Amino acid sequence: MTREILVNVTPHEVRAALLESGLAQEFFIERNGRRGLVGNLYKGRVARVLPGMQAAFVDAGLTRTAFLHVADIAGASAPAMPVTEVAIGAEAGAPLPPQQTDIRRLLTEGDEILVQVIKDPLGSKGARLSTYISLASRYLVYMPRGSGVGVSARIEDESERERLRLVLRALTETQASGYIVRTAADGATPEALRADLLYLARLWEHLQQRYLQTPAGALLHEELALPLRVLRDELSDEVRRVLVDSPTEHARMQAFAATFMPEAIGRIEYYQEARPLFDLHGVEQELDRALERRVELKSGGYLMIDQTESMTTVDVNTGAYVGHRNLEETIFRTNLEAAVAIARQLRLRNLGGIIIIDFIDMEEAGHREHLLAALQAALATDRAQNQIASVSALGLVEMTRKRTRESLEHILCEPCRHCAGRGSRKSVETICHEIYREVLRQARQFTVEQFLILAHPEVIEQLLDEEAPVMAELEAQVQRPIRLQAETRHDVDQYDVILA
Repeated sequence: MTREILVNVTPHEVRAALLESGLAQEFFIERNGRRGLVGNLYKGRVARVLPGMQAAFVDAGLTRTAFLHVADIAGASAPAMPVTEVAIGAEAGAPLPPQQTDIRRLLTEGDEILVQVIKDPLGSKGARLSTYISLASRYLVYMPRGSGVGVSARIEDESERERLRLVLRALTETQASGYIVRTAADGATPEALRADLLYLARLWEHLQQRYLQTPAGALLHEELALPLRVLRDELSDEVRRVLVDSPTEHARMQAFAATFMPEAIGRIEYYQEARPLFDLHGVEQELDRALERRVELKSGGYLMIDQTESMTTVDVNTGAYVGHRNLEETIFRTNLEAAVAIARQLRLRNLGGIIIIDFIDMEEAGHREHLLAALQAALATDRAQNQIASVSALGLVEMTRKRTRESLEHILCEPCRHCAGRGSRKSVETICHEIYREVLRQARQFTVEQFLILAHPEVIEQLLDEEAPVMAELEAQVQRPIRLQAETRHDVDQYDVILA
């Protein structure tokens, strides 16, 4: 299976797509005003302790106070956290302690603490925090308040797992902290691992010094920007190439690779073709389809995916597929195809939390067991930690998928005012970014004197107000004037770019 990474850069937005065998499997989107917080370290102040919930609200300088549960607090008298298979599979974060102490013995209002974001704010919920700090490098995850050495469960060769474990134990035998060997370390030399250890030690020392010198509510350490984070987390030996369409980001990624992964420099390529990068392999269309409720299957069946704040439901239907043998066989084949499609859609849409799948009812127990095995196999390549329960009494498959960042729909869409929040549409900001890309696409293909943009009044207002600096940059980039005209008959997600 060959992999590729596409990185598309436009003013104030970066998008990345992970392709496997030519098909998009995951999307990553980062906007300057809405960068993810997971991995960031803050000096926080305890705003309120809630004994009934065994939790606290912490002011970390974010828009809303963040949530800290007692299970995520490292007590001064608690033993160091052991590295377990839970952490190994996730490659980040510490597992829950075996015994919980009353939170009032650990925190009081006004205390200043070092915290790390482990879940982005979702909906009306604030970020979730932990005091079990984890710092990631190319090959390792360092947990200053952990203990032991673990190896990523994605490194399947047992001899290689043991080699890495022995090498790291030899390098850290005098340290009272924990490490996880990441998937990228498969085949890494002891020298490369030692270099990562030194980098992480210097970073932790620097953070401790900053903590002492910084007031509460301040950011101490920020996670890497998306292009560099994709290199660190996704650039394995299986990735054939990384295409990026910005010369500036290409230079930054090359410099990052020269420091941390010099063997990969040749695979990071600058994409200069006139055709937009995300039009390759139909990635742009796939991104649009990932926002729709209905997902068509090749056989003629289809899925209906509904995302709510509490859970995600997936309904499988045979649709136009009538099969060739009998009803049971038709249902079984449809369910098998749906299992593979569902695993891909969970990654594409970044759906997490509780997921309920309503497969078509099957009478044969062997078919049900085969279906669960097929679903587990399809989810095996998913980086997010997931767990599948057996089929319930109602014939539903219940599963969970770890949620650390917002779903694709939450990033790109907003509640629709015309349906009282029951549905969603692309946000005004998303439409503005689509207009930028369309202007760049037209500028590459046609020679014109100016561009005329017809759009909904809300979109035009945004372009003239908050997005005015971006429009100025866009005009300079295409070297043509851009005129804006409001059209009241246009819907918010409807626009026209007219060549004049």
